[in-house]
Amino acid sequence: MAGGGGDGESLQYTPTWVVALVCTVIVAISLVAERLLHYAGKFLIKKNQGALFEALQKIKEELMLLGFISLLLTVFQGRITEICIAKHLTDDWLPCSKSDKSKGDDKSIDHFQSSFFVFGRHLLAAEAPNGQGYCEKQNKAPLLSLDAIHDLHIFIFVLAVVHVIFSALTILFGTLKIRQWKQWEDSIQKKENDPKQVQERTVTHVQEHGFIKRRFKGIGKDLALLSWVRSFFKQFYGSVYKLDYETLRRGFIVTHYRDNPNFNFYKYMMRALEYDFKRVVGIRWYLWIFVVLFLLLNVKGWHAYFWIAFIPLILLLIVGTKLEHIIAQLAEEVGQRHTAITGDIVVRPSDDHFWFHKPRLVLVLIHIILFQNSFEIAVFFWMLVLFKFDSCIMGEVGYVIPRLVIGVLVQLLCSYSTLPLYAIVAQMGSSFNRAIFEDHIQVKLAGWAENAKKNAAQRKAVNGSSQVGHKEPPSNVQPPAVGDESRMEEGRALEIEPK
Repeated sequence: MAGGGGDGESLQYTPTWVVALVCTVIVAISLVAERLLHYAGKFLIKKNQGALFEALQKIKEELMLLGFISLLLTVFQGRITEICIAKHLTDDWLPCSKSDKSKGDDKSIDHFQSSFFVFGRHLLAAEAPNGQGYCEKQNKAPLLSLDAIHDLHIFIFVLAVVHVIFSALTILFGTLKIRQWKQWEDSIQKKENDPKQVQERTVTHVQEHGFIKRRFKGIGKDLALLSWVRSFFKQFYGSVYKLDYETLRRGFIVTHYRDNPNFNFYKYMMRALEYDFKRVVGIRWYLWIFVVLFLLLNVKGWHAYFWIAFIPLILLLIVGTKLEHIIAQLAEEVGQRHTAITGDIVVRPSDDHFWFHKPRLVLVLIHIILFQNSFEIAVFFWMLVLFKFDSCIMGEVGYVIPRLVIGVLVQLLCSYSTLPLYAIVAQMGSSFNRAIFEDHIQVKLAGWAENAKKNAAQRKAVNGSSQVGHKEPPSNVQPPAVGDESRMEEGRALEIEPK
């Protein structure tokens, strides 16, 4: 073909009806996908699901980033293949040894020759077919071949898609688990709205209370160690009971919403989880660093992906244990302070119970766990589709099967235990999530905050000009009224709001 030795003809010798047909199909598929996302966003807005709509926008951003990466790989593939390096540099740090290639393992992709991906490989080859020969003429090797660029292209796409899907499934399954707590919220509110129940204020013996008996076992180093051990195993069964939910709910309301004892804690918690979802579904810059590091360590004989599979599992167990232990600490504080109280026991939420006094750090760890687990699953499917199960890059079966088992275990444990735990324990910090306000109230508060910033900047400019010029402020510049002062304070509150 013109310009190189790929299979088939170049675009200038391709029938126009073929070009038009292919473009029509590609554009149609793209428009359908765009419309589906558009109508999904309209549906979420109609249902007042502002947080989920923001998560959808985050997914669109990730898809746009993915498209930009694909564009860079396509545009610069010719330049990349013409970057030549010494041949001896390509003999080390290989996923498969060159002896495997001589045995024909490199041909394991032949089963895939009729698929869409190979069509893409031929398209790539048509763009820059001379990279291999260009470097061979200099007795060197190309930095990255066209086939390798194509495989990397597919890997990035699979990784992004798998991460979004698995994050969504985790939130979906976790939400289904948490929805069971709605019955607890309804029964608690029904009880609190009962005049007879409200008038009765009994004396509660703290040590006999179910929450304290289950969570607090006493004081001492040995018992403190036992508390950590119990917290570790507690995450595998009955991580949150109704009495736990009721006690933590009461502590949150007394601390942050005392004026409204009938506050719907369940609804607030679900909104907070939806806001956190938009953070989890994205791929932050430090996660791409993990990808590069993991690709670097994929050397034959190291079984790097097998050992990497344990990282999300270990982190998940640590996070689950910490969340359970925070509940135990809240119970311990009450058990140490009181022997008997009038009414129900009340825990005291505090950032001191979290690592480095930052409750949001738990969400960051969950984000890393979900991404690393998605990476493991994405790598498996990528290798399975492109190179087959028995290829050298896939590795030995004894290392592959445990990776899959660990991936499924992490997904299930995070969905049904760790995520529900996080949803309620994350509210036990010193401050509350902005989800405590309805979406329309958040919009108004954001507007007030913006106006407060403008008024503050205006006053600063007026005061500065008065001091420099010793003149009275212009008559058309009005100082903020008392109402503006209050809005300014609310604006500052929004600026320093954690979570």
